[in-house]
Amino acid sequence: MPGFKALIFDVDGTLADTERDGHRPAFNAAFAEAGLDWFWDVDRYGELLAVTGGKERIAAYLAEEGILLGPTPDAAEVIAGLHRAKTRHYVSLLADGSIPLRPGVLRLLREARAAGVRLAIATTTTPENVAALLDHAGEPGLREWFEVIAAGDVVPCKKPAPDIFELALTELGLEAADCVAVEDSDNGVRAALGAGLHALVVTVNDYTQGQDLGDAPLVVDQLGEPDRPARALVGDLGGRTMVDLEVLDRLHHAIHGRP
Repeated sequence: MPGFKALIFDVDGTLADTERDGHRPAFNAAFAEAGLDWFWDVDRYGELLAVTGGKERIAAYLAEEGILLGPTPDAAEVIAGLHRAKTRHYVSLLADGSIPLRPGVLRLLREARAAGVRLAIATTTTPENVAALLDHAGEPGLREWFEVIAAGDVVPCKKPAPDIFELALTELGLEAADCVAVEDSDNGVRAALGAGLHALVVTVNDYTQGQDLGDAPLVVDQLGEPDRPARALVGDLGGRTMVDLEVLDRLHHAIHGRP
């Protein structure tokens, strides 16, 4: 049994590469369905990812482009409606099995579960999106592996605020020093560290690999598989080729000094 009690995962970009080929086309489908000529290409969406939360991202886009929706109907209602449509399109994409888990994710989840390490999620995406991803990931009952799923508009502030991680810790009944967090972005790093989760591994993706992640003790390109080794960008894997419980235990011990 490792020296930590739980793993807390982000979702988008961490469990799966959902942003570019999932959320982005789903937003565009929702815009087209509403008769809008808005279109977020890969680069524009990457810029908008600086804003966490789908509704917040739409609002930021409107502000940046100087788009006025008018007082009637209420702008917040229009944004909420677009976001609901986007969620419907996104869930449909997941149901088609077109967005798999990232390399090493299922391996690490299985390893943690076998060792009695508790699993939790802390994300700004909606509970529906989390459920759809886990239910169509190819592992029966995967959603039930997670004891806590803290997701969506259930806290006052989204990442980079620490609120969602703090909620996950509260629902787990654990201190931050009892856990290891897995994230993928600078906003996620700030949120995790703000909640006291200093034992943190970041798995970068196409959108986050250029971000400033220097405050994270371990940054890798992926979690790794036996035939697809992980590469450490910050910190080291101690001679291992994958991020496994041994790597995470060593990271946790280096930070918290726990046996």
